Amino acid sequence: MNTFQELGLEDNILQAINDLGFEKPSEVQDKAIPILLQEEDCDLVALAQTGTGKTAAFGFPMLQKINVDSRTTQGLILSPTRELCLQITNELKLYGKYYKGLNVTAIYGGASITDQAKQVKRGAQIIVATPGRMKDMISRRLVDISKIEYSVLDEADEMLNMGFYEDITEILSHSPKDKSTWLFSATMPKEVSIIAKKFMHNPIEITVGTKNQGATNVSHEYYLVNARDRYLALKRLADANPDIFSVVFCRTKRDTQKVAEHLIDDGYNAGALHGDLSQNQRDLVMKAFRNKQIQMLVATDVAARGIDVDDITHVINYQLPDEIETYTHRSGRTGRAGKSGVSMVIISKSEMRKIKSIERIIKKQFEQKDIPSGMEICQVQLMSLANKVHDTEINHDIDPYLNDINELFEDTTKDELIKKFFSVEFTRFHDYYLKAKDLNASAQSSSARDTSDEKSTRYFINVGKKDGFDWMKLKDFLKEVLELGKDDVFKVDVKDSFSFFNTETKEQEKVFEVFKEMTYDGRNVNVEITEDKGRSRNRGRGGDRRRRSGGGDRRRSDRRRSDRRSGSGDFNVNSSSRRGGSNDGNRSDRRGSGDSSRSSRRSDSGSSRPRRNRRK
Repeated sequence: MNTFQELGLEDNILQAINDLGFEKPSEVQDKAIPILLQEEDCDLVALAQTGTGKTAAFGFPMLQKINVDSRTTQGLILSPTRELCLQITNELKLYGKYYKGLNVTAIYGGASITDQAKQVKRGAQIIVATPGRMKDMISRRLVDISKIEYSVLDEADEMLNMGFYEDITEILSHSPKDKSTWLFSATMPKEVSIIAKKFMHNPIEITVGTKNQGATNVSHEYYLVNARDRYLALKRLADANPDIFSVVFCRTKRDTQKVAEHLIDDGYNAGALHGDLSQNQRDLVMKAFRNKQIQMLVATDVAARGIDVDDITHVINYQLPDEIETYTHRSGRTGRAGKSGVSMVIISKSEMRKIKSIERIIKKQFEQKDIPSGMEICQVQLMSLANKVHDTEINHDIDPYLNDINELFEDTTKDELIKKFFSVEFTRFHDYYLKAKDLNASAQSSSARDTSDEKSTRYFINVGKKDGFDWMKLKDFLKEVLELGKDDVFKVDVKDSFSFFNTETKEQEKVFEVFKEMTYDGRNVNVEITEDKGRSRNRGRGGDRRRRSGGGDRRRSDRRRSDRRSGSGDFNVNSSSRRGGSNDGNRSDRRGSGDSSRSSRRSDSGSSRPRRNRRK
């Protein structure tokens, strides 16, 4: 591997590199920088995981190639989130600190568009932008990119996952066709290949590791629990790792906020990071996290793209992502800067198949581990405290008080003193976990529902892919409106205009009551029992309807439902009145993120959770 000096970088950049303490280039920097510094400009596709130094890989060459004496915008960098946009901007300013007159401007939503326009007007040689705000500023003619020479699509896969394809196309249509385009991505789904073909000319491709492969110094573990015990499992994993400094990933903004609030209520140093927070709130959360005032940052995938912290010890997947490839981005948050890390996944029985899918993508094996028992956690916490006491530097300011302390303990033996001292911390955890249940689920007994349909009912519902559902979104929708746990809705099968799903038979009345006269996007939602138990997944709608319409039991069910529906007015799926006048706030309290009630989530044993000592 080359040194930074051997890559062909100018003295101004080398001096900044020395100030930053960089010793040697990362693999992606070693491969990309010499190519991008060539006299003849070229297009580049670089595949590398998060945390491998991609910003410097395109930042160093761009800084060296632009003309800082010109006030014309010459470089455009598009990134998916505000956090990542600001991160790139700050890093480029550090890299270019010895270039007099350099102006790197960040353009992103949530801040004053007027102030950003003024920054650009002062002469921004490089603009770092999120697609939405950039498109807006171009349409208002506040930005001119007609003369840019270099464009970078950073985290291209994530931008496409977030639906920015049309925005990117619109933005680049205002740029010169002969510019150089550099695309950096952690994964290479077909959508990224499409954008590469559309905007690039015979790009050079470099790959660090294997396509979509996970980082080499991250180990992967999964913990199998019942869905209702997911939050309790999260707390156990945190307690079993006293020095944890982690990002906890949830799939939705709502779950992210809810989990963070529960952790804070239970005494953990936690915070939430998601798109519903203001920019100022997000900045405060990230500042607290970087200062380690927050040990557990609960985040959505989108918000986490701006997290640039090298000391993260654990990534905890509280819920697996919709797109399996997204797991690569999540696990890349730990194990950075040459350090090792752990990626943990908390899964229920119905999600077991996803582990195999992830293994195929990241080319690594998961290790199944058990959620620690209460007594194991007590031992870990006790020894952690003992090590901290042993390694603590003595503060001699307590010397004037030693005589009084010695008098207090003059009849106490050394062993008794140690026991008393450590009992202060140990008793808290011991009392809490004394009667803690085993949270580990058995894969073998996994669900009778996976092997037998005797106690389940299969339903037809007249919504499908045309309504914007895939199986995961429909499952979440059903779980929410039915107020059931994640494992209580299963065998979800989504077709173009209709779908199937199962619940336990005991939930039949609840299903019919909830969907009585419900509407979705202005049309009635029809739910009926079908005899199809999931065996004929490719049969058409007509065949299923014929099976449902036959049989005395079916007709009696229809009559009962007809009786229930009489006299009921239409109401929308989002209406707060659909459950006998209950409001969304009350419903939110009753529903959990795959868990039971809020009170049961907070305690393993039924007693109140002792508040943890907050570390500053």
